[in-house]
Amino acid sequence: MLSKLSTVSFSGIETKDVSVEVQIASGLPNFVIVGLPDKSIAESKERIRASFSHVGLTLPPRRIIVNLAPSDLQKEGAHYDLPIALGILAALEVFDKAQLQEYVILGGLSLDALIAPVVGVLAAALMASSSQRGLICPSANSNEASWAGAHLNVLAAPDLVSLVNHFKGACELVAPTPPDVKNKLTPTYGDMRDVRGQSMLKRVFEIAAVGHHNVLMIGPPGAGKSMISQRLMGILPPLSPEEAIETTMIYSLAGMLPEEGLMVQRPFRAPHHSASLVALVGGGIHAKPGEVSLAHNGVLFLDEFPEFSRATLESLRQPLEANTITVSRANQHITYPAKIQLIAAMNPCRCGYYGVPQKECSRAPRCAADYQSKISGPLLDRFDLVVYVPQVPIDDLLPQKKGLLVESSATIQQRVLNAVNFRQQAPTLADDDLLPETQKSLRIFAEKRDLSARSCTRLLKVARSIASLDASVEVRSYHVEEAIHYRYSSPNTYSAIS
Repeated sequence: MLSKLSTVSFSGIETKDVSVEVQIASGLPNFVIVGLPDKSIAESKERIRASFSHVGLTLPPRRIIVNLAPSDLQKEGAHYDLPIALGILAALEVFDKAQLQEYVILGGLSLDALIAPVVGVLAAALMASSSQRGLICPSANSNEASWAGAHLNVLAAPDLVSLVNHFKGACELVAPTPPDVKNKLTPTYGDMRDVRGQSMLKRVFEIAAVGHHNVLMIGPPGAGKSMISQRLMGILPPLSPEEAIETTMIYSLAGMLPEEGLMVQRPFRAPHHSASLVALVGGGIHAKPGEVSLAHNGVLFLDEFPEFSRATLESLRQPLEANTITVSRANQHITYPAKIQLIAAMNPCRCGYYGVPQKECSRAPRCAADYQSKISGPLLDRFDLVVYVPQVPIDDLLPQKKGLLVESSATIQQRVLNAVNFRQQAPTLADDDLLPETQKSLRIFAEKRDLSARSCTRLLKVARSIASLDASVEVRSYHVEEAIHYRYSSPNTYSAIS
């Protein structure tokens, strides 16, 4: 007696087809799983045995061999429980095994025959859809699976009995429908109108939102660096459908999906500065995505930037350029997407008050140079905007005067959306087609500061974002000059880093 059905193996957000072959043959009673299973899969035979016993079934006293093919691919995860159990039932001819050929199957099993939720269901659903097959998954993952498309045939079962009854025709499982996410769009972040003063910093964040630029803020404690960083989410363009699906797959693999099964807002990740290298870039026994990947299509905010370990900070250099992060293990290399907007904040020195009258420590300016030297030149070169954030004057903190306009996040976001739309619709000049006056300004400054090719490219990208906010097709010299001001015109309070 032999049965074959399909499940998946995960390599990052990519899926690979795995065939589950079950043979029940004569011989001494035994239950063997082969095909490079990890320990969680090896233990699945005990969960299957207990589940069968709970519903009044017993494994036959024969030799049961389960092969997970291809046999040279490492298999790991609890989602193999359900396909193995269904493969055994099909081999025992409990129902027509031909029905299972039309599905990709994944799900865990509890001892009382309930089908337990698993990770990676959306990625499996997309693979099933692309191969014109259906999907069998736990009912707890039904919302997630439903986002793969209305044309996908999804069987989301709460327990093993209901799934068996469905295939025997005793009952019919209803296909899930995507939940309404409109009520889930309520912002969980503050409004820009809460930020008093700091008009230049607001302008910097508006430019950063248009061009997805990385920002480094330097200033004394209490100036509002963390506060405005959290409010960046309110002015960024919303997730596109493609970005939402890709971000959801990452959170699905990490087991961090919201109840509705879809990421409807851009992620904002703010790990503590004590976070390890593995926590930031990903890894561990099962090579899970780290904070860099969890911030994909969103913001990675690193407060107290120099307090992170040097190795942890240097690990950001490659993903900031490639928009991916590769986790290497002895037997596999897993690549996760990592298109992030890096926002970092730091004090000018360890005591925090270098350049602030009456608060500087006795080691100034040496303390500032030592503290800022923790950030390497190659890493600093990957920031598009480096700005000083001064203390907020007391007049800006007092109740505002009548008639004084303080812009909300919605107002700023509308300008950002207008600039992004203009940038997509208007023709974009190539770098070698810049206006003569623009080329002259860029050349003079690049030669003066001996800028790298990367620095010139990033400087020009910031200038293009500023031009988009002005609805200008051409990048003019004053756009370049403003970009230079936000990146290189550093006050003495952080001259060591500039």
